[in-house]
Amino acid sequence: MYNRYQRRRRDQGGDAPWLTTYGDMVTLLLTFFVLLYSFSTVDAQKFQSLMIALQGALGVLPGGQTVSVVPTPISSEMPSIPREELDQIKAVYEQMQSMIAMGELSGTVDLVLEERGLVIRFAERAFFDLGKADLRPDTLSVLEKIAEVLRPLPNHVRVEGHTDNLPINTPRFPSNWELSTARATSVIRYLIEEQGLDPERLSAAGYGEYRPIDTNDTPEGRARNRRVDIVILRLGLSSAEPVATEESESE
Repeated sequence: MYNRYQRRRRDQGGDAPWLTTYGDMVTLLLTFFVLLYSFSTVDAQKFQSLMIALQGALGVLPGGQTVSVVPTPISSEMPSIPREELDQIKAVYEQMQSMIAMGELSGTVDLVLEERGLVIRFAERAFFDLGKADLRPDTLSVLEKIAEVLRPLPNHVRVEGHTDNLPINTPRFPSNWELSTARATSVIRYLIEEQGLDPERLSAAGYGEYRPIDTNDTPEGRARNRRVDIVILRLGLSSAEPVATEESESE
């Protein structure tokens, strides 16, 4: 009777020894692929966590100054960001936040943390009169403070000019393209000629009215769109910026 029961269990495949080995192998493979996935996404998750933490620490400062963080959505395809780049951006952010809190930067300043780096955003009135591209003398102390932050950094810095959508047509500025570019260039020239920053680390760009951050249907929205962004690119993007070659330097 017992022998017939044993034969029946063997015929049904019960308690086959290979099942235990197979189950262990499947578990190990699952663990391996979970680890691979976590390694591929940890940097993006750290970057998102950093932006959320910084955003939670912000508020309205005395004197009408504001600081804000606008996180850029991070997709699963975003390349890994090394930890040292995140730490450096965070250190620069904290330095800027401290300067604003101490009143060293007058006017409205927004700190915007993006995937490309840290954006120091100034309203138009911080540097320029309406429709003008000449730096006002009373605003140069602000750029002097910014230069103190930028000077020791190895990062590439891009100054971007933006306008609202109201057209301009003067001999000097036939359109908003010329106005926005001239404003960015004015800031760049001051940083190079008066503050001694390395011109190979700087670039200027004018975007006219084509990269608004607010509506152009209200005076308040247009005022926000008229701005100058000083972008401290993270190191991974800084290395991709064009640099002078020996041939161009000899010319």
